[in-house]
Amino acid sequence: MGVRAWEALDSRAHPTVGCVLSLEGGFEGRALVPTGASIGRFEVSDLRDGGTRYAGLGVRDAVERIEKTVAADLVGLPVGEVDARLDGPSNVTLAVSLAAARAAAAASGLPLWHYLSRGGEYSLPCPMVNVFSGGRHAEGGVRIQDFLAVPLAAKTFAEAMEVVWRVRRQAARLTEERHGTLMSRLVADEGGLAVLAGDDAEPLELLARAIEDVGEPVGVAIDVAATQIEHPEEFLGTLEGWCARYPIVSIEDPLGDDDWDGWADATRRFGHLQLVGDDLFATSAQRLEKAVGLGVANTVLVKPNQVGTLGRAAQTMAAARRHGYATVVSARSGDTEDDVIADLAVGWNAGQIKIGSIMRSERLAKYNRLLQIEALDGVPYRGWQR
Repeated sequence: MGVRAWEALDSRAHPTVGCVLSLEGGFEGRALVPTGASIGRFEVSDLRDGGTRYAGLGVRDAVERIEKTVAADLVGLPVGEVDARLDGPSNVTLAVSLAAARAAAAASGLPLWHYLSRGGEYSLPCPMVNVFSGGRHAEGGVRIQDFLAVPLAAKTFAEAMEVVWRVRRQAARLTEERHGTLMSRLVADEGGLAVLAGDDAEPLELLARAIEDVGEPVGVAIDVAATQIEHPEEFLGTLEGWCARYPIVSIEDPLGDDDWDGWADATRRFGHLQLVGDDLFATSAQRLEKAVGLGVANTVLVKPNQVGTLGRAAQTMAAARRHGYATVVSARSGDTEDDVIADLAVGWNAGQIKIGSIMRSERLAKYNRLLQIEALDGVPYRGWQR
């Protein structure tokens, strides 16, 4: 087994780690690690160089650790045992974990999604598509991080994409009418439209109008990302008003990542909707178990780089199923052209995926991978099931 790594760039042009793992027989797997802007306190951290290169964001130390320390530790190890041996910074361990999974799938002669399914159920996920962005994804915009469109009645993944394409296109037209052409052309980190700071409800209003104009059954998902908002508990009343007025079907992170009492209150208020924990769970099976005990939230956002390996992320997926929680596999705001999360969402039968907008090639790579899986592999579309 051979392991090589290099310093690559993510969609914000910040350094990230690339990795290739080679097996005897010529099989290999490649991976590029995503990075986040909205990072919770409970995520496994990345290894950064510090200093002056790339404003301290360089990852040469992470590359060196992979090629010297990790590679030496994996010599002679079966590829199926690699994941369990990995420990350390997320951009080190996830790079190797993803590459090992791809190499193992190649050696087995299976697509990655099929290899990951382990003979269990699999399906194409319902997309939650970013239309408007704020928060740390659009500095200078509104406080709320994401406003997303969720196709509720599409029968295929291709049909779902067409519906949300129409919604985003109409939302861009409405934004142009209100703010001018330039604002409708500027996009945030995940490709979403952005409006200037001011009324937090404006993107929601524009999105709801776009949905109404399109005339298809489409719901709205909101990612509050409350760790970025001052006094988020005061925002719950506003959310209740929005839910009464707009077709909201999902709310993510309405409270901080350690505000368990606040989350319990939010669950009482919004538990009839999809209530998603991102920073709350940080893809940790242990934090999920605590939430179950407190009766908090009902859906888990799954980001493998929050826990550092595919194996740990898969454990969280399994725990969520065991306790009746829904799951959403998610990209990061600083992502790459690596389309791996498309295969994860299918092979893990996640049910939903959150990639970003239908804009920017690092987002489209993942949507295109899902369209390919549907067209060529015949995987069924699960659709919205909340």
